[in-house]
Amino acid sequence: MAIDVLDLARDLIRRPSVTPADAGAMDTLQRALEGLRFACRRMRFGEIENLYARRGTASPNLCFAGHTDVVPAGDERAWTSGPFEAAVADGLLIGRGAVDMKGAIAAFVAAVAALDPAKQTGSLSFLITGDEEGVAHDGTGKVVAALMAEGEQVDHCILGEPTSAQRFGDQIKVGRRGSFNARITVEGKQGHVAYPDKAANPIPVLVRLLAKLGDRVLDEGFPRFPASNLEVTTIDVGNPTTNLIPARATARLNIRFNPHHTTDSLTAWLAGECEAVVLEQGFSGQVSLDPSPTGNSFMTEPGAFVDVVTGAVQDVTGQTPELSTTGGISDARFIRALCPVIEFGLVGATMHAVDEQVTVDELRALQAVYGRLIERYFTTFG
Repeated sequence: MAIDVLDLARDLIRRPSVTPADAGAMDTLQRALEGLRFACRRMRFGEIENLYARRGTASPNLCFAGHTDVVPAGDERAWTSGPFEAAVADGLLIGRGAVDMKGAIAAFVAAVAALDPAKQTGSLSFLITGDEEGVAHDGTGKVVAALMAEGEQVDHCILGEPTSAQRFGDQIKVGRRGSFNARITVEGKQGHVAYPDKAANPIPVLVRLLAKLGDRVLDEGFPRFPASNLEVTTIDVGNPTTNLIPARATARLNIRFNPHHTTDSLTAWLAGECEAVVLEQGFSGQVSLDPSPTGNSFMTEPGAFVDVVTGAVQDVTGQTPELSTTGGISDARFIRALCPVIEFGLVGATMHAVDEQVTVDELRALQAVYGRLIERYFTTFG
């Protein structure tokens, strides 16, 4: 069964699957995979549609992971064409999800469709979620947990996130930094600004604490990882008057961190600083920490699997991709519990933007890389 990568990408984009809506995107993908003799299994958690599909029973099992959900289109009037029309003009495919990441899903399906069956000496599978762009509560993490509980063997995974930076094939992601969110609340005592001795102002305490946290050099980096960084994302007091000392001040922060740290070590550090600032300031109120860790950092070490992916990119593009760990978080943080995972996909310059787009040539080049990757994989591990 032949599948044209452009046709499938357009079919998927035409499904306005803004998280948590599915809008028929999984049905579209499932029909294509069933036509390629994949056994498809829908795994619904909450209101989220997920799909696990497998062709073959032998090892090794190479899995492609991705997501059919997309971010909102924003101001649709600012788009050259409708965000879900999947228009093609001047060699460009324009639409929400073209890059992140319905284009990559279509490319892998088309690569499988073009594969000589004799070269599949193990199994191929797909792990597709509809909850990557949202809170990621009912998506890949729950599917991975269910597959592990059932004893499903997945040996390696390719995640189709848009990893290329400036030109197609210049980067693959072999790891990701961890992410840690936290809310800090300082509880004081409300009072009149003319009588500060009768109040406990939480704002100076919070400002002092944030300054201390910001002054801390977390590290100088880690092999293949950039330095960790802490960013304050909001400070809220909500005081509408000029003569009132407020009772409460809060702040939120995010830390992106490398393997020098863990969510546990960062929680302990922040909790210690919260306790210390109360003593240093002689504050009569209290400071509380509400940590919300997203996941620890990880890396797939150089070896045969990395060589398979880099070799496939070299075969098609003629360049050696950088092994990168930069960028935000992805569902790779869940998949790594199941098997080694590497991310490779399109150039991400327009992801989440108005007129998200990919050239048709780049889309076909991604199919070619995935095709070579599959062949190299079974030659190496089959």
